[in-house]
Amino acid sequence: MGVSDVARFDKEALSASLPLPLYLQLARYVRGLIIGGKLGHRDALPSERELAERFEVSRVTVRKALRELSEEGLLEQIQGAGTFVNRAPHVEQRLSTLTSFSEDMASRGLSAGSLWLHKMISVATPEEALALGLSPGATVSRMQRLRTANGSPMAIELAAIPTVFLPDPQSVEGSLYDALRARGYAPFRALQRLTAVRVTAEQAAQLGVSEGAAALYVERRTMLEDGTPLEFVRSQYRGDAYDFIVELSLAGRLQDGQR
Repeated sequence: MGVSDVARFDKEALSASLPLPLYLQLARYVRGLIIGGKLGHRDALPSERELAERFEVSRVTVRKALRELSEEGLLEQIQGAGTFVNRAPHVEQRLSTLTSFSEDMASRGLSAGSLWLHKMISVATPEEALALGLSPGATVSRMQRLRTANGSPMAIELAAIPTVFLPDPQSVEGSLYDALRARGYAPFRALQRLTAVRVTAEQAAQLGVSEGAAALYVERRTMLEDGTPLEFVRSQYRGDAYDFIVELSLAGRLQDGQR
C-alpha cells in the first residue's frame, strides 16, 4: 500500500467543454485508473486539496467524485486516514460456456470459497415452481451462499434444485455441479438473464460494498441434456469486480463470397 503521486494523474483528463459535469468526468477518470490496474488495491489517493489543484477544480467537485466512487465500492474513505482503493479480484466470465463458479475461479488461478448462509428443504415458491416445471407443493433443496475469490466477497448465490435430483442439501460442501454430476445429473445447458441492480443494506454488508452500490443480478435456469430443468439460481455479483463477456457472430454464414 502506498500513497499515489498526484503527478501520475493526467491534469488534462477533464474538460469544461464536455456536457458531462466535472465531478462525473473525474469519477470516470479515476474509475478507469482503478479498473485498468494503474491504481492498485489499498493504494492511497492524494488528498482532496492535491487533486483539486492538479485538475484545477474545486474541492467540492473532488469530494463529489470520490463519494460517487465510494458508493460504487471502488474507494473506501476512512476518517482521519484518507481515501483508499478498494479493489477486489476482478473476474470476467464468458457466457458461451456453462461452468460453475468454482471452475471459473480455478481457470483464472483464483481460490474459490463459499460461506454457507443456509441449506434447507422447503416447498418451492411459485417463481421456483414455474422455472423448474414443478407441480404445486413440490419440494426443492434451497441453498444460499456467499461466493469468494481469494477470500474477497464476489457474489451472493441462491440456488434451488428439485429434491428428486438433490434430496439432501447438507451433502453439498464444495462445488454444487460436482455434487450433481456425482449423482448422475450433469448440467448440460443454461439460460441466463442479467439485470443491473443496486444492493440492499444486507447485501452490501455481505459483499463488503456500500449500500446502493451497483451489482449484476443474474438469473440462471440450468437443464439436463434432455431439457429437464435441473437448477434455478438467483445471484447478485459485485459490479466493481465481475464482468460477463459474450462472443457474438453473424447470424448466418456468408455465402457466394458476398459480404
